[in-house]
Amino acid sequence: MGHDRPLILHLLDVPFCKEPLSGVEMEITDCAFPLVHGVVATTDVKEAFTKVDIALLVGAFPRKEGMERKDLLEKNASIFREQGAALNNYASKNVKVVVVGNPANTNAWLAMNAAPDLPRENFSALTRLDHNRAKAQIAHRAGVTAARVHNVVIWGNHSSTQYPDVSSGYVETDSGKKSVAEAVNDTAYLQGDFISTVQQRGAAIIKARKLSSAASAAKAIIDHMRDWIFGTPAGEHVSMAVRSDGSYGIEEGLIYSFPVTTKDGRYSIVQGLNVDEFSRKKLDLTAAELIEEKNAVLAL
Repeated sequence: MGHDRPLILHLLDVPFCKEPLSGVEMEITDCAFPLVHGVVATTDVKEAFTKVDIALLVGAFPRKEGMERKDLLEKNASIFREQGAALNNYASKNVKVVVVGNPANTNAWLAMNAAPDLPRENFSALTRLDHNRAKAQIAHRAGVTAARVHNVVIWGNHSSTQYPDVSSGYVETDSGKKSVAEAVNDTAYLQGDFISTVQQRGAAIIKARKLSSAASAAKAIIDHMRDWIFGTPAGEHVSMAVRSDGSYGIEEGLIYSFPVTTKDGRYSIVQGLNVDEFSRKKLDLTAAELIEEKNAVLAL
């Protein structure tokens, strides 16, 4: 939020985590952050959501052994319907919402549809982590820092069907600006291992550290919200899962990751990017998964 914006943090957790939540509150207090002007730590939904301007919906019911996908969707449907309704009833009418808890896109769709009095465009799901992962992979392959990789795109669902796309991306090299395809010079990699590495990166981290992504996810949430509020640099687009307006042939209403630019607290889906036959299949595949999830939730 910048170097001079005071904040009051509202921390919501489930009742059986009330004691650990109090420990988090104590830690925040002990950090003596100059811009934290208050902490509300609660297990009450109304208290948590009252007058909030920004909502980071990080928690979701995790998939456990023996659970089918429909079981996971059902558990999360009740959580995100409740949180969407709480946002609708208690939050600022301009609240900006990012859903992180998985399945993030469909959870955001649920929350959005449970909040009929709030603008549809104020709901989003996090694909910035996937965007950052894609940048990092290209930077490593091209031998540059991640800051020199621009305009990669994450299309679709935050799942293993997402499509990391570099066809409009470019790299700043010592010899000048080059397309990602030119800088990497390996089509098989860009259409193969690169995509699968980004898609499976979360699972690889869990396998390595026995826990899901933490610092990288937190950094991505910050990136997502900072750009949404303060705007993207000129000529730069980032990835956000937002309500589809029908762009690129994606069913209207789905929460789908698109390339966006942001300005004055609003995002705009980038138009006119080239979608070749290879990309079209990828975009449609991940859209089909989101439609399947939506229909499964509606059936509940």
